[in-house]
Order: sequence, then structure tokens, then C-alpha cells
Amino acid sequence: MKFSLIYELEMPKPWTSRTEYETYWEALAQAQLADELGFDTVWEVEHHFLVEYSHSSAPEVFLSALSQRTKNVRLGHGVTLLPFPYNHPIRAAERAAALDIVSNGRLEFGSGRSVTEVELGGFQIDPEETREMCEEGLEVIVKAWTTDPLEHAGKRLKIPPRSVIPKPIQKPHPPLWMAATGPTSFETAGERGLGALCFNFAWEQAHRSFSLYRKAVAHAQPVGHFVKNEFAQFLVVNCSTDQESLKIGLDAARWFFHKIEELFVTLVQADTKSYSYLKDMFDLSRPPQEASDEELLEHPAVIVGDPERCIRKLEPWYKMGIDQAICLVQFGRLPHQQIMDSLRLIGRYVIPHFSPSQTA
Repeated sequence: MKFSLIYELEMPKPWTSRTEYETYWEALAQAQLADELGFDTVWEVEHHFLVEYSHSSAPEVFLSALSQRTKNVRLGHGVTLLPFPYNHPIRAAERAAALDIVSNGRLEFGSGRSVTEVELGGFQIDPEETREMCEEGLEVIVKAWTTDPLEHAGKRLKIPPRSVIPKPIQKPHPPLWMAATGPTSFETAGERGLGALCFNFAWEQAHRSFSLYRKAVAHAQPVGHFVKNEFAQFLVVNCSTDQESLKIGLDAARWFFHKIEELFVTLVQADTKSYSYLKDMFDLSRPPQEASDEELLEHPAVIVGDPERCIRKLEPWYKMGIDQAICLVQFGRLPHQQIMDSLRLIGRYVIPHFSPSQTA
């Protein structure tokens, strides 16, 4: 099982004039350490308007900076938002190819459609149209990377013959992924030969999603030139050795789940067929901020505690068969030094347990 990081660039209030600056530079330092410790990929999200929860609106800039500070870790768009008002597919293809070049071929390209009304409404995007836009957008990106000139006559986009440059150095193209939360999304990812970035927090949902994906990918007709048969699971992770750090980690996890529910609830309550599955993700009768320490410690997606506990909590995911544990390590009010210490503990004890051949 591989271990990777994912960054939202969270910054709970209160802020100072240097909060954003410090968060960005601390994240770069953490990711650079992860490269040295043997982590597989650093994923960076794309979000807009999500104050406190995610200040990562330009992931290509962050990943480009990281490409010059690391040597081995792969660099993942987790994800690029593909509804056209966010990113025209030609621009997405150009930026991603440039990142592949400056990183010496380390790009992993994930795509998604967005799941918050704050973002969709801010860009005036109809939620019912996002799936079709993403599917056509990804088709254009693959064409832009692998054909010259690109020409496209689709339902929503008409592109005359043009040479899209530069081209990525990974051939035929970088690995393709798709963010997924609903059952249909996992089936779509598998059918189209895309790696699945699973953002389900409940064990039952994740297990079902894993099964749906594996069944679908076995008969994939890939949108790209090859099948990326890989399932990556999002987890909230902080490894520590003392009770004070454990308490800080649990408080940070509690804040994270509170913000997640706060952001999702608008689409949960909206009458949108395309996002109806979100209603099954949360128990809205009980706010997450009321969860006890004991409940958080038992939550399948919360990997918090000493290395032994973290290994024990990860065992069910490993036995399920996930290929990659995507660790959110910068969340809530976790201090930078505690995150760095956590990464070192994961590198020393956790990664070798699940990947014996990996030296950290």
C-alpha cells in the first residue's frame, strides 16, 4: 500500500496578515520532507471561495514550486475542476503538460466536478450539467496531449484544428484519475479506466465504492490510452506519541468534519438529481462538532494516535485492498511542528509496516 499526502491548505480563523503566507510555505516544507521519507504522491486540491477550509485556488502554482524542491514524489492534481467555467480543457491540458515537463515526468492528473454550492454558484454553473462537462473536458485533454493538431466537435465544445503545446513528457500521457464520492462516479471512473480518488468517509460507503470500482474497471473502455486501475482512499492522519498532541489532533479532526458538513449541506438540501447521493453521507441530526474524542478515535477515516494505533486503524483499509492511502496531514489548527513530527513517525514506523520494501 502506498502512502501519499493531500493538501487543502486549511487555515482556521483567527488570522494574521501572514497566515496564508505561512500556511503555503509550511506545506511546501512538509511535502519536501515527505519526498525524503518515501511518500508516493503529493496531491493538491482546487477549491474556490471556501474560506478557512481551503485556500488552494491555484494548485498548479503550488505543485510547480514543489516540483523544484523534490526529486521522487509524484505530483498530483487532486483535482483539476473540469466544468468549463472553472477551467477550459485546453488551458488545463497546457498547464498540466508544462508541470509534467518541469517535474521531469512526475504528474498525476486527477479531475472532478466540484461538490459545493459555494463554488458552483460562484461560477454560475448548473449542477445538473457538471458531469457532462467533465466527461467532454477530459476527452479534449487527452486529445490535446496525444494528437496534433487537436480537433474536437462535441456536444458543448467545438474546437477547430489547433496545435496544443507543450506536450507532456510522459507517454502516451500522464496517469488519469477521477475524484469520486457517489456510487455512479465510481462506476464511471472504472468504466473509463481512471484511477479512483475516494472521498467517502464512512466505512460502508467506501467498501461499497471499492467493490463498484473494481467491478467496473475490469471491463474498462479507457478514455485515455491505458487503464489506471488504482483505488486511493482519503484519510485524516496525525501520528504522535503524547497525550497533548493526541488531543490537538482530535480537535483538528473535529473541526475538519464540521467544515466538511457545513460546505456540503447546501447541495444536500438542494433538489439536485446529480448530487442526490450526498444525502446519505451525513447524519444531519447530530453536528460533527459534538462528536466525542472516543467516537473520533474509532472513526474509520480518522487515523490519529501513536504509531501502533495508526497501524491498527489502517489495517482494515489495507485488507480491503486499497492501493494508496491519501493522508490529509494539514487540517484544523495542527501546528506545523506537530505535522512534521507526524510525518517522521509515519515514515519510520507506518510506511515500512505496509510497504516492507520501502525505505523511509
